[in-house]
Amino acid sequence: MSARVLVVDDISTNVKLLEAKLSAEYFSVVTALNGPEALAICERGEADIVLLDVMMPGMDGFEVCRRLKAGPTTAHIPVVMVTALDQPSDRLKGLDAGADDFLTKPLDDTALFARVRSLVRLKSVTDELRNRALASRRLGINDPLAAAAAESGLNGRILLIEDREAVVERLQTALSAFHAVESEADANMALVRAAEGDFDAILVSLDLKGHDGLRLCSQLRSLERTRNVSVLLLGESEDRARILRGLEIGAHDFLIRPIDRNELLARVRTQVRRKRFTERLRDSVQSSMEMAVMDQLTGLHNRRFMDSRMTAMFNESALRARSLSMLVLDVDHFKSVNDSWGHDAGDEVLREFADRIRACTRGIDLVARMGGEEVVVVLPDTTADAAFAVAERIRERVESTGFAIQSSARSIAVTVSIGVACRRAGDASPAEMMKRADDALYRAKAAGRNRVMLAAA
Repeated sequence: MSARVLVVDDISTNVKLLEAKLSAEYFSVVTALNGPEALAICERGEADIVLLDVMMPGMDGFEVCRRLKAGPTTAHIPVVMVTALDQPSDRLKGLDAGADDFLTKPLDDTALFARVRSLVRLKSVTDELRNRALASRRLGINDPLAAAAAESGLNGRILLIEDREAVVERLQTALSAFHAVESEADANMALVRAAEGDFDAILVSLDLKGHDGLRLCSQLRSLERTRNVSVLLLGESEDRARILRGLEIGAHDFLIRPIDRNELLARVRTQVRRKRFTERLRDSVQSSMEMAVMDQLTGLHNRRFMDSRMTAMFNESALRARSLSMLVLDVDHFKSVNDSWGHDAGDEVLREFADRIRACTRGIDLVARMGGEEVVVVLPDTTADAAFAVAERIRERVESTGFAIQSSARSIAVTVSIGVACRRAGDASPAEMMKRADDALYRAKAAGRNRVMLAAA
C-alpha cells in the first residue's frame, strides 16, 4: 500500500537515508527539518503518516506529537517516533504524547515497513469517515473532528485473552485502575464474548495453549461485530516475526514481554482513543445521513427522501404490475391547536401523530412528513380497499385517545382527515396518484372532517 510518509529530522543525512529506504518500498516521501515545518505540512493534509525524530532543537518531537494529536485536523495522522533513546521512560513519554509507536535507532527495516503499512492501512479506514463527517457541519452538527480528537481513551471496556492465571492477574490489576477489564482463557469462548460484548480493545496472547493467537486475531478482524475493535498482541521477544505478521493481518499494536505497566497503560489508552475516534466519526456520518432524509421533529422521512423513494416505488409497481396505494393525511383544525395552546403544544401533537401513524403501518411502507401537519403514506402491494382499511385504522387510533400536551399536563382531542388513492395503469408518474389522493382529502374535509375518502377508481 503506497502512502505519503513525512520524515522529520534536523539531521539531513538521517532524512536522506530514510527517504531512500522508503522510496525503494514505493512510498512517497515528504521531508521536514524542524517541528513547525512538519506541523504546517500536516495541517495542509500532505502526509499519511509521520516518522518523527525526538531530539530536535527548538520544538522537540514530543511537543510536535502533542500538537498533532491535539489538532482536530491532524489527530488522525499516525505518528511513529524515531530516536536513539531506548529507556522505557522515554518510550512512555512518547506514547503519552500520543505517538502510535516508538522505534529505536538503528531501525530494523522489516519492522519499520510493517509498522508503516499497518498504520497507513488503519488511517485509510478513517479518512473516508472524516470526509463525510465534515459535511455534517453544514447540517448544524457540532464539529465532529473536535469532539473525536478530545477523546481521553479512559474508562474503556477491555477483553484480555490469556490462559496463564498469574499473567491475567497482573495485567488486570494494572488495567483495572483506568478501565473495566474482563478475561477469557478459552480462545473459542473469547471469540463469542468478543462478538457479544461492546469492547473498546482486545488483548490477545500469542502463547495460548492449543490455539494460534494470530488465527484468533484474524477471526476478530474478519467478524463484522469485532472488526472495528482495537486488537493488541502480547508476545515474547522471539515472537517478533509473528508479531509483524499480526500487523499485516490487522492487529493495531503489540507489547513485548516482560510488559512494562506504564507502557501497557499508554498503549491501551491509545487504542481505546483510536477506536472511539473512529466511532465518533462513524456516528457523525450516520447523524448527517439521518438529518438529510429525516424530519427532525417527527422522526418521519422528509419531503426530499419521499420524492426520490416514491418514484422508485412507483416505477417498481408499474414494472411488476403490482398494486400501490397512497394516503394523504392532514390533522383537522391544527391551526387552532397552535393558536390555543402554543407552538410547543403543536409540536407535541405532531410527534404523537407520527407515532400513531407508525404504529398502524409496516416497515416496508413509506411514511413522510410533507410539511406542516400533512403526512403521506405510500403502501406497496396494497389494493385500494386494503389501503382504505389502513387509513380507517389510523383515523380511529388518532381519535380514540386524547393527545397529551404541556408535558402531559393536559390532553386534547385530535382528529385526522385522510384521502386514499391507488395507482392506475395509465398513470405516468406518482404525481398523478398524489393529485387524486389530495382531491380525496379535500372532499373528506368538505364533508365534515375526521373521515377517510377514497379517490374515484
